[in-house]
Amino acid sequence: MRILGIDPGLRKTGYGIIDTHYSQILYVASGTITIPTDLALHRRLKYIMDHVREVISHYQPEQSALEKVFVNTNPQTTLLLGQARGAAMCALADCGLEVAEYTALQIKKAVVGRGHANKEQVQVMVQHLLNLNGKPEPDSADALACAITHAHAVPLTKKIQAMDQDTTHTSRIRGGRLII
Repeated sequence: MRILGIDPGLRKTGYGIIDTHYSQILYVASGTITIPTDLALHRRLKYIMDHVREVISHYQPEQSALEKVFVNTNPQTTLLLGQARGAAMCALADCGLEVAEYTALQIKKAVVGRGHANKEQVQVMVQHLLNLNGKPEPDSADALACAITHAHAVPLTKKIQAMDQDTTHTSRIRGGRLII
C-alpha cells in the first residue's frame, strides 16, 4: 500500500510518500512545496492544490493522511493554516483519495512515543524508522510522520472493523443480555 502524508502550510507544505508491505515501511519520496509569498491568498491556495495534485499524479498513492489544524494563539494564523489544509484536502479528494486525519499530538505519539516531542525528535525518528541517510527537512519529516502514523493505524482499524462485523453477525440479545 502506498501512502501520501501531507503537512499543510501556507508558506511550505510538506509531503511524504511511503510504501507498506506487511509490517515493513519503506521510504519512497518526500519534499516541500514552497509557496511564493508574493501571490494573493487565492493564488497561493491554488498553488498548493495544483502541486499536491502533481505529487499524487506522479507517485500514485492509494491512501492519504493529513495533519489536522491545531488552534493557535493567533486566530488569524489558525484560519490561514486551515485554508492551506483545505486546499490540500481538496486536491486529495479531487484525485479520488480518502483522507485520514491525525492531530500533531497523535502523530508525534505514534512516531516518537510522546505527544509533545519537538521537530528535531520527529526528524530523527523518521530518519531512523525509514532508514534514511540523513535527517529529512522539517516539513517533509512531519509529512512522512503523518504517513507513518496512518500506516500504523490502518491494520488496527481493519482489526476493529473485523471484530465489529463478527460481533454483529454472531451476537443476539437474549433476556436483555447480549450473547456473543
